[in-house]
Amino acid sequence: MKKTVFSFLFLILAASGMAQDRPKLVVGIVVDQMRWDYLYRFYDEYTNGGFRRLLNEGFTYEDCQINYIPSITAIGHTSIFTGSVPSIHGIAGNNFLLDGKMTYCTDDNSVQTVGSETKAGMMSPRNMLATTIGDELKTAMNWQSKVIGVSFKDRASILPAGHQADAAYWFDKEALCFISSTYYMQELPKWVTAYNEQIGREIKQLAKRDKNTKVIDLIQYEPYGNEITMRMAKAAIKNERLGQRDKMTDMLTLSFSCTDITGHKYGTHHEKMHAQFIGLDKQLADFFNYLDQTIGKGKYLVFLSADHGAANGILQNQEHRVPSDGFYSGGVNKDLNAALAQTFGLNADDASGRLSKFIMDNKVVLNRDAIRANRLSEGDVAQAIVDFFKKHPAVQYCFPLEQAATAPVPAIIREKAINGYKHDRSGDIQIILKPGYYGTGKEIDAGTTHGNWNPYDCHIPFVLMGWHVPHGSSAAEVHITDIAPTICSLLHIQMPSGCIGEPVNDRMK
Repeated sequence: MKKTVFSFLFLILAASGMAQDRPKLVVGIVVDQMRWDYLYRFYDEYTNGGFRRLLNEGFTYEDCQINYIPSITAIGHTSIFTGSVPSIHGIAGNNFLLDGKMTYCTDDNSVQTVGSETKAGMMSPRNMLATTIGDELKTAMNWQSKVIGVSFKDRASILPAGHQADAAYWFDKEALCFISSTYYMQELPKWVTAYNEQIGREIKQLAKRDKNTKVIDLIQYEPYGNEITMRMAKAAIKNERLGQRDKMTDMLTLSFSCTDITGHKYGTHHEKMHAQFIGLDKQLADFFNYLDQTIGKGKYLVFLSADHGAANGILQNQEHRVPSDGFYSGGVNKDLNAALAQTFGLNADDASGRLSKFIMDNKVVLNRDAIRANRLSEGDVAQAIVDFFKKHPAVQYCFPLEQAATAPVPAIIREKAINGYKHDRSGDIQIILKPGYYGTGKEIDAGTTHGNWNPYDCHIPFVLMGWHVPHGSSAAEVHITDIAPTICSLLHIQMPSGCIGEPVNDRMK
């Protein structure tokens, strides 16, 4: 009898020991608009403690690909932390259709701003349909873990942290401070208020030094924007004691947004983009050193990735004889409606004669009310749209998304289109632009964007460092959707509810 009891207790203790074999803190870092090649383009200028440390101490997957379109911010952040794609997790864009109306991905009119008088905090993760790594960690740890999201952008803080997050904080560009939402809390913790007061004094000094530039531009187009984001993350670790509570694993999601903001305005090869990454490298070195001192080297797990990459600028491409041009969707949609009106004998100057509502993320949104009012066949209209774009100089392929599975396009494009299609939230007809072509305003400038299937938009970094991570690399292809199940496998917790990826931590052996 004593032997049986002893064996039973041993099994309990053994199981308990296995359950506790986790890092003290998991830190998921996303660098917005970080192409994979940025790991190496500036390598000689990086310090030993930032990106170089990740590569020299950690494990890098050299061919991590986004497996859906459009490759844009809200989707990327969601896919990294859910292991899923828009057709399942529901975040079909930065903006998408919800009940037939265009909606910002994290808009939530049922909540209020916490920390300022603006409407910038009326946000929550409710439009996301799947759980995240943090959600599954909370559940696995009987809701004793803490999960906190920090970013300059609202969506980059809210969506990675998940539904059960203790807090998400983002920067209010009007009030110039970090805020949150009543989804998480009724008032800011005292430490956040104190931090806001500190950076408020710094921002005033910035404004005094350059009175000819908007204050927000002095923040977001310079390394300072990422600097205050990094320091906010450190303050969260310190004041919430993340990773410093006995037998507990916590999680911090941290997204650096100013690299994306700068890239959109200045492009992939501008000195300001260069300065952002040299500055970010130093900030990461500072942050990793802080983790070493606060949590303990080897006791935390860091993974770094990106929500998407970016195309080289059109003007740069053209200067160097690379085929490239813009696709101004507003003007194209006007031309499309004129062509459709002529085909079906309608008046495009009248709202009832415009059969295409608009083009979003290279998808045509049908005006079904107009199609029904004119007693037209939706299939006939769709075919007319496809015929129109087959003649467009910027377009390589065009097909109705309901027929994507049989579309005569390369399999990789077909798969990405299907993964990115949420029937009640996406557009109806997919446009695939030629390589080097991307959406622009009326005038093409030196800046850039992203969203297409091509490697420049979809080849992203995936690097792990710290707890139980050996040094090494793998050249085998993995996907953005493999990140979440890999982290969950390392933590011995269930993968998120909509996860379609596979753990790839066995390649680290």
